[in-house]
Amino acid sequence: MLTAPLSRPSGLSCRQGRKGEVHLQPGLLGSQAQEIQTRWRPSPCFGAGKRSPTKMIHSLFLINCSGDIFLEKHWKSVVSQSVCDYFFEAQEKAADVENVPPVISTPHHYLISIHRDRLFFVSVIQTEVPPLFVIEFLHRVADTFQDYFGECSEAAIKDNVVIVYELLEEMLDNGFPLATESNILKELIKPPTILRSVVNSITGSSNVGDTLPTGQLSNIPWRRAGVKYTNNEAYFDVVEEIDAIIDKSGSTVFAEIQGVIDACIKLSGMPDLSLSFMNPRLLDDVSFHPCIRFKRWESERVLSFIPPDGNFRLISYRVSSQNLVAIPVYVKHSISFKENSSCGRFDITIGPKQNMGKTIEGITVTVHMPKVVLNMNLTPTQGSYTFDPVTKVLTWDVGKITPQKLPSLKGLVNLQSGAPKPEENPSLNIQFKIQQLAISGLKVNRLDMYGEKYKPFKGVKYVTKAGKFQVRT
Repeated sequence: MLTAPLSRPSGLSCRQGRKGEVHLQPGLLGSQAQEIQTRWRPSPCFGAGKRSPTKMIHSLFLINCSGDIFLEKHWKSVVSQSVCDYFFEAQEKAADVENVPPVISTPHHYLISIHRDRLFFVSVIQTEVPPLFVIEFLHRVADTFQDYFGECSEAAIKDNVVIVYELLEEMLDNGFPLATESNILKELIKPPTILRSVVNSITGSSNVGDTLPTGQLSNIPWRRAGVKYTNNEAYFDVVEEIDAIIDKSGSTVFAEIQGVIDACIKLSGMPDLSLSFMNPRLLDDVSFHPCIRFKRWESERVLSFIPPDGNFRLISYRVSSQNLVAIPVYVKHSISFKENSSCGRFDITIGPKQNMGKTIEGITVTVHMPKVVLNMNLTPTQGSYTFDPVTKVLTWDVGKITPQKLPSLKGLVNLQSGAPKPEENPSLNIQFKIQQLAISGLKVNRLDMYGEKYKPFKGVKYVTKAGKFQVRT
């Protein structure tokens, strides 16, 4: 029995005061996450527990690539847009969007931001909180927009601005994460459809659900009850990105694999799945979806879980041992600039190195040339190239590599007359893709299902891509 009167925070619906749970990835946040969950978990009785007077997130600003603030959301009091001036200053100093500091300290606030799909999500914090906690939440917001609208873009957000504000109200309760699982949110806020939009405009109703989500009060909040499918399917995508730096002699300075396993699960009932690997010891620094039973992974290296319904990221991982990272392409290069001359030579050839018998496709080479370069007159043996004389960026779209005839790009570089010779040669940034190959050697052994009697369709797809793959010349 409660003796203290219950008060509802201003601007909140009853639904936002229900049970709040924050699901974090242990591999990502570690002991910080456990500390946060311990300190910030609300009392089981709505309104009975006391929270800290400070908020985790005070305001949220969405900024496009042109630097315009096109959406803002505040919890309780309004923070002026002028606080983003500190962010714009840091953005101007950064050479690239990926180099913008994720945490910026101002006299009265902290700005914590992420960059997703050409948008910046900038949160305003009034007190010190673990930054990874906020960054993880911002990624959840972007993932939710992607799931609801099919894309996380300025146009999609503006077209569905009412649903965006409804989602933000549900995801954050007075500045603290509440409902972040897609399964729960879709029962609270119905995803937009053309028919629903027409009905809402005629009847004046909204997309907000009338009942409490079944998963909200369950110990499996990521899965709704009563799921039924005609065709039961479970598909997994193993996607790996290679980050590497290759020096001018062809030796590997740094190499690392960042991998994820994305799942698309459409299974009826309440299935219990076990996913095992041929060589699970390859994986380092694994980050898990909350559905995974961590103790079983620690003891057996098996992923055991009751899956969410639909698309979700099962795990992300890292392979950091350089001897385990195979470099799939090599580049022969000869870039030279003569002293007191208005021209230079450019010659690069790209070929397969360790592709395990698979075709390397989608190859693109990007080179940021020195400022003294006026133009380039090159001849490709394969694909096409463009050179922007304003940004000094050379882009060569190669396509596939055929070992019988290696693609090359060679020709002359025109320089400003009288300008000093460039101090250093440019680096080559390479993008590529290899289908049906996990470059780390990771392979799924089998998928077993318990708790249901039907036999689902199962499939695994492997893809290797270049992340930040740089060749120094």
